[in-house]
Amino acid sequence: MDGGILEPSLYSVKAIAILDNDGNRLVSKYYDDTFSTAKEQKQFEKNLFNKTHRANADIIMFEGLTCVYKSNVDLFFYVIGSAQENELLLSNVLNGLYDAVSQILRKNTEKRALLENMDAVFLAVDEICDGGIVLEADPSAVVQKVAIKTDDISLGEQSVTQQITRKIEVLQSAKEQIKWSLLK
Repeated sequence: MDGGILEPSLYSVKAIAILDNDGNRLVSKYYDDTFSTAKEQKQFEKNLFNKTHRANADIIMFEGLTCVYKSNVDLFFYVIGSAQENELLLSNVLNGLYDAVSQILRKNTEKRALLENMDAVFLAVDEICDGGIVLEADPSAVVQKVAIKTDDISLGEQSVTQQITRKIEVLQSAKEQIKWSLLK
């Protein structure tokens, strides 16, 4: 048997990252010990950004890793795999991530909107990949799962805005019920 052929593995993604237009980390998830410390991860991200932010390609080999990326307005999306990883698989994961985030942000894919919806974006990343294994690449399925999970969050874990919105809805409903009971 040829020593150059590697056994197939489910662990195909080494990292997912979303950086701003200055190369600063907004979202990142590393699935192995290639970059074991936060300092190494940030240095890798900075070097990767410097290499890709002006490039016209969408796939590069960088520091012995296969990196696929996409940019939009002021965000850069990256999916990183090993040097032997299938670029089409990584690209499919990247497109699923990008489209899911775009749907979550209601086509307003920019830094401010991402920061306002960070919890849903992290949930989307977790739905797409777990421990380096690709679970889902269909953006509509990811968005549907994220929407279900945000509805199930307990009142204590919701943001203040979500709590106020729910209280206003309850008050409006109560107001309508009182109005109809008085009209009878």
